[in-house]
Formats: sequence, structure tokens, C-alpha cells
Amino acid sequence: MLKVKCPRCRTETVWEGNPHRPFCSARCKNIDLAAWADEEYRIAGDEVAADDESNER
Repeated sequence: MLKVKCPRCRTETVWEGNPHRPFCSARCKNIDLAAWADEEYRIAGDEVAADDESNER
């Protein structure tokens, strides 16, 4: 049976049949989602001005 480490708490968890995969629990899944919502994670790239309308065409 494949086991992976939870990306949030690093606890080893079973992959198959896990409704929260790749996380170990709903708690870790929700903590990670909140981190994205709070912009704690960022994808590398050039900054784009929020009012720059040239990308909308």
C-alpha cells in the first residue's frame, strides 16, 4: 500500500482510499487552503499591476 507524507504536517498517510489526499486529514487540507487564500504561497513570476488593462484584451 502506497504511503506518502502529508505536505502540511509531514505525517505518513495512506494514498489509496484517502478522501483528503494528498493530505492526512480534513484539518491539514483546510489549513493549506487557508494559506493559499491568505496569499502565503506565491508562484514565481513578474509582478502585474492590478489596474493594468492591457492584459484583458
